[in-house]
Amino acid sequence: MTTQLWWYVARAGGLLAYALLALGVVWGLLLSSRIFGKRPRPAWLLDLHRFLGGLAVVFVAVHVGAILLDSYVPFSPVQVFVPFASSWHPGAVAWGIVGLYLLAAVEITSLLRRRLPQPVWRKVHYLSFPLFVFTTVHTLTAGTDRTNAVLRIAVFSICGLVVLLTALRLQPHQRTPIERRAPRPAPTPRAAAPGPTRPRPVPGATRRPVRVTLDAEPPGRVPVPPRSRARVG
Repeated sequence: MTTQLWWYVARAGGLLAYALLALGVVWGLLLSSRIFGKRPRPAWLLDLHRFLGGLAVVFVAVHVGAILLDSYVPFSPVQVFVPFASSWHPGAVAWGIVGLYLLAAVEITSLLRRRLPQPVWRKVHYLSFPLFVFTTVHTLTAGTDRTNAVLRIAVFSICGLVVLLTALRLQPHQRTPIERRAPRPAPTPRAAAPGPTRPRPVPGATRRPVRVTLDAEPPGRVPVPPRSRARVG
């Protein structure tokens, strides 16, 4: 029992890491497929997705560390981190090693999301799908528990759920794409402030010239005759 302690720790750590990784993938698909509706979601839903991914990294580290410390099936660092370098089930171990690197890429870019361009982060985050495939094959082909019927039923059930949620995620949205939307009407210009209006000329009418006399008396005033000068005789 003492000689196989680290082997049991490695098995338990690997199974817990796969369970957490699968739950993280399922939860991420639930968030991105709008099953919760279009209303704003509380922040703890996204925090739970990040927590599952981070906890999966912790148990992967436990899994790898226990394998290095185990003497029941000895592994060297090269055999743990280099694909097909192991003499014990090299193909099955290679699936897990590649999954380890994919998990590291997804988690590191998630931590640096605010410093990375959005398209770069999104493309790297899509590696979660091949990561799930690689770790599933590793779980079903490596280790003592690969022949356990309960484990195989649980793994196949999770795979079916991931396939279903991925199909829902790939469905086009109900809204019209941007390139197919009807053009928006042009905004109507604001009406100018009303100013003094001039009378419009009547068609066919002729304008009469207005004569202005400078010596004309203002209306209502009686003209005064000029005074005559007296003659001196």
